Amino acid sequence: MKFGTKAIHAGLEPDPSTGAIMTPIFQTSTYVQESPGKNKGFGYARGKNPTRSALEKNIAALEEGKHCLCFSSGMGATDAVIKLLLPGDEVITGDDLYGGSYRMFTKIFAAYGIKFHFINMTDANNISKYINDKTKLIWIETPTNPTMQIIDIEACVKIAKQKNIMVAVDNTFASPYLQNPLLLGADIVMHSVTKYLGGHSDVVMGALITNDDKIHEQLAFIHNSCGAVPGPMDSFLVLRGIKTLHLRMERHCFNGRKVAEFLKPHPRIEKIYWPGFEDHPNHAIAKKQMKDFGGMISIVLKNASLEDTFKIASSFKVFSLAESLGGVESLINHPSTMTHAAIPKAERERVGVTDNLLRLSVGVEDIEDLIEDLKQALK
Repeated sequence: MKFGTKAIHAGLEPDPSTGAIMTPIFQTSTYVQESPGKNKGFGYARGKNPTRSALEKNIAALEEGKHCLCFSSGMGATDAVIKLLLPGDEVITGDDLYGGSYRMFTKIFAAYGIKFHFINMTDANNISKYINDKTKLIWIETPTNPTMQIIDIEACVKIAKQKNIMVAVDNTFASPYLQNPLLLGADIVMHSVTKYLGGHSDVVMGALITNDDKIHEQLAFIHNSCGAVPGPMDSFLVLRGIKTLHLRMERHCFNGRKVAEFLKPHPRIEKIYWPGFEDHPNHAIAKKQMKDFGGMISIVLKNASLEDTFKIASSFKVFSLAESLGGVESLINHPSTMTHAAIPKAERERVGVTDNLLRLSVGVEDIEDLIEDLKQALK
């Protein structure tokens, strides 16, 4: 079954009681049992909900996975992965990372005795320098947020497997349409479903996908015990959103390329981060492990102060100044004061997240309108 067909049909069946083609919203907290412990597979909605179960089957199929668990947010999903570890364990991750992940790692889990190494992962060989007997997880984000670093998943997995180290990949920026980390050897894939999977800026959700039965069993225990689960209405909305994922991603990629090509030679742009350019670091790896290059772009404004950057960011008429990404509408974001404000300034700037950097999530509007909006704002 091809991707577009899976997006619409995988894991989904007409409702047996009515024939409804859309999965019903099972808005219930509990389920009647025939006798104590004897039920129809559903006991209490924190553990399982039929609408959520349908969504989990669908997402698992899109990621070429066996198991999926949906969470109340991407951070809830990330939290569950780190809870697989114990005090004294160590994690290797990238130095360009979503600010919320960095905040969770350093402000929450570091206090429980888990050590995090934030390193340059664009050369997978750098990982080897930090591996020791306490290393239990390699957390990869690719493309990274916001400088679009490309990490070679297959190369990282090869190093990790020599030491029996688990590999998890945050696949949010690529989506399952562009990249499937499980096929490259990763143990876990994480999505902020809020972004491309939902696609309409109306849901907050996360997901974890794996082919490993033991990892799934451990994550399912955490999922049910800690309770960071999404509701049935949100699950329904994401099921609806996924049905057009392949169509939306084609347009995101088309518009992203046109916007990147317009911006690269622009006199107001000092630097552009988009993995589709041949001179983008690790472009060849992006070409190998991704189907296309996506609609996420970051730009550095030439000789722009923080005040200048704010003025430009606030001057758009089609792009909206907001956090998040991956929706049908185009968004612009100022990472150093918005999504990455939790990262100390020196650490941000060391990897290029400067005060004159803006991140664009290119939507699916008419490309002519997006280009015109960029022209007028950059004036």
